[in-house]
Amino acid sequence: MRRSLPMILVRVVVGLVFLTEGILKFLHPAELGAGRFAHIGLPWPQLLAPFAGAVEIVAGAAVILNLYAGDAAVLLLAVIVTALVTTKVPIFLGRPFGRFAPAPLSHYGLLSFLHEARTDLCMLFGSVAILIDSGVRLGRKKHWYQR
Repeated sequence: MRRSLPMILVRVVVGLVFLTEGILKFLHPAELGAGRFAHIGLPWPQLLAPFAGAVEIVAGAAVILNLYAGDAAVLLLAVIVTALVTTKVPIFLGRPFGRFAPAPLSHYGLLSFLHEARTDLCMLFGSVAILIDSGVRLGRKKHWYQR
């Protein structure tokens, strides 16, 4: 147990952040769901936002419970990479990235990117840690019952 405690803590914090954000997409759709997705410039925001919210809820819960955590981490990686590309890469570049414009900030570049993306980066690296810990090695996956 002592040896797995750090990974349990990583799973709990990553799962809680995604679970909460997924719920908030449904509770505040104009601000955090379809409205935000439309503002960012994502296609089909009325479909994509609830889908992303559902993925965050289900995968976040799976990570917390350590049920198919590796598979859930893959889904969460897709969500967080999309968030980084659409909202944080333009901040790093200081200009639009494709159809995605940077948020209005006083500064752009690496330090602004790192500041604005701090939670996203923690979720990215936490999800990668969960994926690695799940036992994905050379095409062979360790299942939850093999711990």
